Amino acid sequence: MSLEQLIHKCKNNDRDAQADLYSIYAKKLYATSLKYSRNKLEAEDNLQDSFMVIFEKIGQYNFKGSFEGWLRRITVNTVLQKYRSKGAFEVINDRVLEEERPVTVYEEDVSLDFLLGIVQELPDRYRLVFNLYVLDDYSHQEIADMLGISQGTSKSNLARARMILKGKVESFKKKIAINE
Repeated sequence: MSLEQLIHKCKNNDRDAQADLYSIYAKKLYATSLKYSRNKLEAEDNLQDSFMVIFEKIGQYNFKGSFEGWLRRITVNTVLQKYRSKGAFEVINDRVLEEERPVTVYEEDVSLDFLLGIVQELPDRYRLVFNLYVLDDYSHQEIADMLGISQGTSKSNLARARMILKGKVESFKKKIAINE
């Protein structure tokens, strides 16, 4: 069965087609959900909520653009909506802390698992802005629009996220140096 046929069946609420669609895209969308969630359990809940929205809105998909991109966008928006409803984006200070500078980390310094772990430990507003900007390449204006914050708040949250991550990486590297 082609993807287009599968989508049409899902639009007609065919449960078998929905199960097939889930099995095809669940792993990829789980990875997207995990980037924006605090932990694996929350990511699983967010994935289930995302599929509920996907099946509810699949009738709106008009076969223009990437279907997988459409699914990812719904997943990201579903997760972000949960944080918006919890007030995770209340403005603390709309001032940018430092100029945008990339944080350089070399592969041999820390593992990817460590980096992903410390990103997930960031406070919600910092983690979400960091992921949207650094990992998904959204502009500050797009992030501001998605999260209902100002562009300056997006920049400030990114700068704070980078400062926290830099501090954790430096602390980790000091511990390694002491133990050598």
